[in-house]
Amino acid sequence: MPNRLAHETSPYLLQHADNPVDWWPWSAEAFEEARKRNVPVLLSVGYSSCHWCHVMAHESFEDQQTAEYLNAHFVSVKVDREERPDVDAVYMEAVQAATGQGGWPMTVFLTPDAEPFYFGTYFPPAPRQGMPSFRQVLQGVHQAWEERRDEVTEVAGKIVRDLAGREISYGDAQTPGEQELAQALLALTREYDPQRGGFGGAPKFPPSMVLEFLLRHHARTGAEGALQMAQDTCERMARGGIYDQLGGGFARYSVDRDWIVPHFEKMLYDNALLCRVYAHLWRATGSELARRVARETADFMVRELRTAEGGFASALDADSDDGTGKHVEGAYYVWTPEQLREVLGEQDAELAVQYFGVTAEGTFEHGQSVLQLPQQDGLFDAGRIASVRERLLAARAGRPAPGRDDKVVAAWNGLAIAALAETGAYFDRPDLVEAARAAADLLVRLHLDEQVRLTRTSKDGHAGANAGVLEDYGDVAEGFLALASVTGEGVWLEFAGFLLDHVLVRFTDEESGAMFDTAADAERLIRRPQDPTDNAAPSGLSAAAGALLSYAAHTGSGPHRTAAEKALGVVKALGPRVPRFIGWGLAAAEAALDGPREVAIVGPSLDHEGTRALHRTALLGTAPGAVVAAGASGSDEFPLLADRPLVGGEPAAYVCRNFTCDAPTTEADRLRAVLSD
Repeated sequence: MPNRLAHETSPYLLQHADNPVDWWPWSAEAFEEARKRNVPVLLSVGYSSCHWCHVMAHESFEDQQTAEYLNAHFVSVKVDREERPDVDAVYMEAVQAATGQGGWPMTVFLTPDAEPFYFGTYFPPAPRQGMPSFRQVLQGVHQAWEERRDEVTEVAGKIVRDLAGREISYGDAQTPGEQELAQALLALTREYDPQRGGFGGAPKFPPSMVLEFLLRHHARTGAEGALQMAQDTCERMARGGIYDQLGGGFARYSVDRDWIVPHFEKMLYDNALLCRVYAHLWRATGSELARRVARETADFMVRELRTAEGGFASALDADSDDGTGKHVEGAYYVWTPEQLREVLGEQDAELAVQYFGVTAEGTFEHGQSVLQLPQQDGLFDAGRIASVRERLLAARAGRPAPGRDDKVVAAWNGLAIAALAETGAYFDRPDLVEAARAAADLLVRLHLDEQVRLTRTSKDGHAGANAGVLEDYGDVAEGFLALASVTGEGVWLEFAGFLLDHVLVRFTDEESGAMFDTAADAERLIRRPQDPTDNAAPSGLSAAAGALLSYAAHTGSGPHRTAAEKALGVVKALGPRVPRFIGWGLAAAEAALDGPREVAIVGPSLDHEGTRALHRTALLGTAPGAVVAAGASGSDEFPLLADRPLVGGEPAAYVCRNFTCDAPTTEADRLRAVLSD
């Protein structure tokens, strides 16, 4: 008998619809039920491609006896963190404050007033490595609730009061200056791994937003160390097992320091951010590897994550059927020498073993290897390698594929739109620009209501029930602004403005200028979430700051510029201390310090050869966060085109920053020099 999750749209919730646990979705009715029955609430938070979420579901939530105990003594609430990032953020903050660590699955016990009092993540079915079993935890919580209720409610009240005191101080609300950005670079240098690239030890996450900061810092200051860290990290990741050497695209993270063995789930946000970073690295250096990886990652997103409606799905699972009916992590991606011989024959298998670093012992489990591109002497025949790749990819396509979470998340689609639009423009791939435009159309058509308020998710062409949060508004505006620069279609600037007006009115405190992750009219939780740190994707604050800055450069809007500068006050405080966790904020600060530059390209038409040459040159400029408006002379598509005539009847480029303009130029070389100065 399916439980209440059977009517949800989230793939993660639907995975639990047939559990014997009597699950509720997050709702006022669930807490009302807990009050009526006088029992605590079990809150379980995860997402569809989370490996340990699947493990705990199989071990505990599919177990009849565990389910019976849960149903008798708790109201059980299941939340998809990707649909409700606000719920996830509020209780994750409590988990981290109480235990010093967090992660998913997240397991929190609440009073019927939604106040947390006991926390954890994964709990095993039997005691293991100092961890109690899930049943022991349930019994202990039930006993405490029955016998020490006053103590439980006192703890819950204290936790809520402590959380309420954590509102961020915006200090003097000034943008970071030269000193803070130099300190952030120095702090990153200390944490950099010069042997392997990246920062810190295992597990190692792709530092996409930090890489964007390093590229912008190099562009603005010429700091060679910043470029070197970005280049070396990008090369090590692209040669490692974290990058899919056959199909393109990046896995979530590497379990080791050397980027060899990934956690195999592939997330849209990682691939969108990394696609853009590699495209920007190519723009800065001309690196052939960066060009290849940017294009392959873009192609992966379009080929494997694009939905029938034109949006982009959230993720591919880490696990898949290994051919025996058993779901195993990485089964789709790993190879043994024997499997290579079966597909390629003896000689080409030997080539593949050497080229992809496959060993007899294996680099993963059970003698299997994750394909890499190790640095090695000697040359390989490019034609043979291409043939080997093609045949292995075709053979892999015959394996049971990992599951796909078809949920379209507004924020992550915004990141994908920006990446695909720019990658398409740089590499003359109009198909990628068209894919970006189609995703933007879907967001406008399906995710925006009459007041231009965003819905967080959709699936199969149906909008979800959850309101967009700050990161949705910031990232979608970012995507629309990038699309406007690439296509010369001012409507995307207009839509970005509508979204950013909501940021100013509904997400920003009028008196302090502080930004919150949820709107003023959103559902009230035990606290209004407000996390400025960039984790897997840009925080709402960083995303909004970057988009507000670009919009202000396009339009000259003082309120948008002021809001961006106030938001970047947090980056001024955190950047020198924890730069790894505020990379996108630092990148936005680089743009603010550089201007950002405002580039207007005018010509007889956008299709005119001279106009196209100047437009392309402008897009390839490395000045941090520069905005580009291109159109016919006299057009009202963009404010930056106003009063910008042709020069001697020729297409012309106008570049301004900080209220000062260069003389217009008709020469692409001159424009290139101005934008790299």
